Amino acid sequence: MTAVAALLGAVAAAPAPTPTPASGWTAGAAGATQERPYVYLEGAAGSVLEDTLSVSNPGARPLTVRLDGQGTPLAFAARTVTVPARTRADVPFAVTVTAGTAPGDHRGTVTVAADGREVRVPVHLRVSGPSLAALTVEDVRLDASGTLRYTLVNRGSTVLTPSLSVRADGTFGTVLDRPSRALPLTLRPGESATRTEPWPDPPALDSVTVHLRATAPGATPAEARAERVFVSTGAAVVGTGALVAAAGAAALALRRRRARAVEEAENPVEQAQLVDVTAGADR
Repeated sequence: MTAVAALLGAVAAAPAPTPTPASGWTAGAAGATQERPYVYLEGAAGSVLEDTLSVSNPGARPLTVRLDGQGTPLAFAARTVTVPARTRADVPFAVTVTAGTAPGDHRGTVTVAADGREVRVPVHLRVSGPSLAALTVEDVRLDASGTLRYTLVNRGSTVLTPSLSVRADGTFGTVLDRPSRALPLTLRPGESATRTEPWPDPPALDSVTVHLRATAPGATPAEARAERVFVSTGAAVVGTGALVAAAGAAALALRRRRARAVEEAENPVEQAQLVDVTAGADR
């Protein structure tokens, strides 16, 4: 997400709700009565969007928290904020969406850390404008062990949750057929992910073409394939033995034909008599 967050004002202190002591401090997007679990902002490229982060300190001593951004270029005017005891501190901030930000969904995280704990507050930004869902599957490779490697790339402007199906066709038909299933993966615009697909029992002797089909809501299905010839050691030995046996049988037949030809050449009279006798019998 190409956005920059800046602190707009000083921390506004307000009485915090009184949770049980075991609950500890909390953080989230500011709400009327309690923190929201995430920040949601929506606007066009070039706009400035505002929200507020809240940190509640139910303890008996002041709490100093550190604010940071992950996954997005968030910038804060103050990296640390001290929250008085039994107080909720509201920290206003703004997100400036640059003119070049692509339409669609963008995600980031505000991290609040204190006393060895860390709370992550998701930031969801939707930039208005024409959105495009586009997914490609690239760099497909199939190694000798049957492991399939591929890369999924989000070429669009929306967040994608892809699914994948795999089919492998051999010389005599389909040898692998895995129906479409959702992957444990979320791709933001411009992101890519390289994954592997194991195939524990590939053919011992076959020429195989593997077909991958990746889908995501709103996106045109993406397809790619890879080819490989599988020849295991055992299959190679069997194949070599069969070739040797076939060659031996052919050589034996050839030797017999040559011996018969030599015998006929050395005994032409006997062959002629045999023909006469046979001809006489026919009469």
